[in-house]
Amino acid sequence: MKYTAIDNNLFIKNRAKFMNKMSSKSIAFFNSNDLYPVSADTTLPFEQHRDLFYLSGIDQEESVLVLCPNCENLNHREILFLTKPNEVLTHWEGEKLSIEKAFKISGVKTVYWLEDLEKIIDELVSECNILYTNINEHYRAKVETETREARFNKWIEKNYPNKNFQRSNPILQNIRSIKETIELELIQKACDITEKGFRRVLKFIKPGVWEYEIEAEFSHEFLINRSKKFAYSPIIASGENSNILHYIENNNQCNDGDVILLDVGAEYANYSSDMTRTVPVSGEFTKRQKEVYSSVLHVKNEATKLLNPGILWKDHHSEVGKVMTSELLKLGLLDKSDIQNQTDSRPAFKKYFTHGTSHHLGLDTHDYGNIHEPIEKNMVFTVEPGIYIPKEGFGIRLEDDVVVQESSPPINLMKNIPIEIEEIESLMNSN
Repeated sequence: MKYTAIDNNLFIKNRAKFMNKMSSKSIAFFNSNDLYPVSADTTLPFEQHRDLFYLSGIDQEESVLVLCPNCENLNHREILFLTKPNEVLTHWEGEKLSIEKAFKISGVKTVYWLEDLEKIIDELVSECNILYTNINEHYRAKVETETREARFNKWIEKNYPNKNFQRSNPILQNIRSIKETIELELIQKACDITEKGFRRVLKFIKPGVWEYEIEAEFSHEFLINRSKKFAYSPIIASGENSNILHYIENNNQCNDGDVILLDVGAEYANYSSDMTRTVPVSGEFTKRQKEVYSSVLHVKNEATKLLNPGILWKDHHSEVGKVMTSELLKLGLLDKSDIQNQTDSRPAFKKYFTHGTSHHLGLDTHDYGNIHEPIEKNMVFTVEPGIYIPKEGFGIRLEDDVVVQESSPPINLMKNIPIEIEEIESLMNSN
């Protein structure tokens, strides 16, 4: 892995939080992701299942974590199952985790090879009444491919049909959404790498460059700072493309007079950052672009102040909508009749601000978190209002990542990333 070692106390603490919420006489299973085939003998770059990583720090394929907090054998309360290293495998694929290295990374003292999995599970299940299986229940999830986790769940349910099966995900939705100090440091590291990439492209952008060239500049800066990749498919959207929320083709030329919407974030140690900035191709905004930009920036700042413990996610968006409505009136995009004719299900601001204000951030860019429960301290959210005006040929979105605090405004993890009009224009013209 490109990232530096993470203190395994994070994973020890995470496992303890999960096990404290398990029922008595129960056992839980967590699997790594597959290596997914492309075609022929090629595979996609491996991405670890975030739940397994959260609980163990193990970043290797074909790995299984088993938690059995009430097991009579104290050595079997936490077990990792890994691929057994051998000379041939090492020669072709590189070093696999040894028992000693797996313990150093995870803090799990008992490590077995995968060949012993079924036998050990059979012994453990005999002591348990409840079996926790892990299913992706994120509210945005659209899973069509059968995962390694899903195959394991089928196997365990077939072999132990008389056991009581429960879901791990409700526990994970709760504990993963509230970040430990080490996690906040890792997200901050991802944000800092994103800042370096953004400062790099500010000096690179000029009329005539191509969107994919800007993407390449980000990629270069991320890699030399130990980020293995973008946290999500980067959006480099110039001109009219800036009105397309999920534009990822990044293959148009950037023209003088246009803006470029940059929705880009580095990952670090599997943790995500998520930034959006909108900048002028020429290095100077037009008067109208400045007006809209200033309104979006004002809404973002107010939305950040409103993100406090106790508020519900949907209520926060509703309050932000009121601020946005005021700005849209000032910009002449809405009038009094629009306000009079709006409904609760279709507020007037939705014509120009078409998406949500915030989402949880962490190991996943759209991270775990129960959006129907009140927001809590040390949750990390994006704040990302936007105004999109297809008739005028541009859209503007601004986005920061913030940590909710108990009795003060959220901590902005992107406070050092340029966002004020004057600073952006100055940096773009300082070559």
